[in-house]
Amino acid sequence: MLYLLALLIGVIAGLRAMTAPAAVAWGAYLGWLPVAGTWASFMSHWAAVGIFTILAIVELVTDQLPSTPSRKVPQQFGARIIMGAFTGAVIGATGGATIVCLIAGAIGAVIGTYGGAEARGRLAAAFGKDQPAAFIEDAVAIIGGLLIVAAVA
Repeated sequence: MLYLLALLIGVIAGLRAMTAPAAVAWGAYLGWLPVAGTWASFMSHWAAVGIFTILAIVELVTDQLPSTPSRKVPQQFGARIIMGAFTGAVIGATGGATIVCLIAGAIGAVIGTYGGAEARGRLAAAFGKDQPAAFIEDAVAIIGGLLIVAAVA
């Protein structure tokens, strides 16, 4: 189950790179993720919650800008893989499976990046514009991230 949750938080990172670590930080802060005594214990600190929440909000805003590059360009894609791996590793730390969950999170990020781009493109075509599709993707990322983190507890 832990491996699946790590894969799924990676998918969230593929949708929104900073939403995944924000969800994980909130989960650790609220006690949903038992990271105390692990290398990932810093994620339960209020500063981690604040930093990742601000970065997630900035990402949600900048995603709406027409000048925002595709999630599939190397910098964006790389950031999503790194965040997927990192957040997967944090989830894995709760059960002593850091490395396997790091890999699962990275794989999930690839799935989320390509799958999210495809789904958003189809939604945008159905709506005739991108903004409603972007808002739906935002909601899926936020709600999905919180549900995944809550499932670890």
